[in-house]
Amino acid sequence: MTVSLYDVSVPVFTRMLTNLLSIMDKAEANATERKFDSAVLANGRLAPDMIPFRGQIMIATDHVKGCVSRLAGHDIPSWPDTEETFDQLRARIQKAIDLLATTKRQDFADSDTRQVTLKLGGNDVTMSGLDYLNQRALPNFYFHVTTAYAILRANGVPIGKRDYIG
Repeated sequence: MTVSLYDVSVPVFTRMLTNLLSIMDKAEANATERKFDSAVLANGRLAPDMIPFRGQIMIATDHVKGCVSRLAGHDIPSWPDTEETFDQLRARIQKAIDLLATTKRQDFADSDTRQVTLKLGGNDVTMSGLDYLNQRALPNFYFHVTTAYAILRANGVPIGKRDYIG
């Protein structure tokens, strides 16, 4: 079987977003147990100048929808970045998972050589689909999912590597 960019993106995104939902469940349960509002976690940061947890979720899901849409040659759906609560963030993650579920392997035909143009630093940068996935989409996705995990962990949520990897 030939491996397509579908095989190294859609299942990876789906698994990591599903794991993120489980981590959020543990975080909310921990907040309840410790008797504080999970909104504290939604707005948590690792540093004062850093994007909060909720922003990490928004950006991670933006990379998912952008990546699969670009590689499949589809329009990128527009989602407003208005989520503030854990329930709203979960719904956004689920929306991304649902988008992944509707993306078909055949949509990725020739996606490794499809030209993807991004606006980076105010300039248009064009690269192959393979370079886009490996050099932009996956690293950015993992950065934001890892940062979201780290924010929760730094706030005392009892999660570990198994929770992250699934």
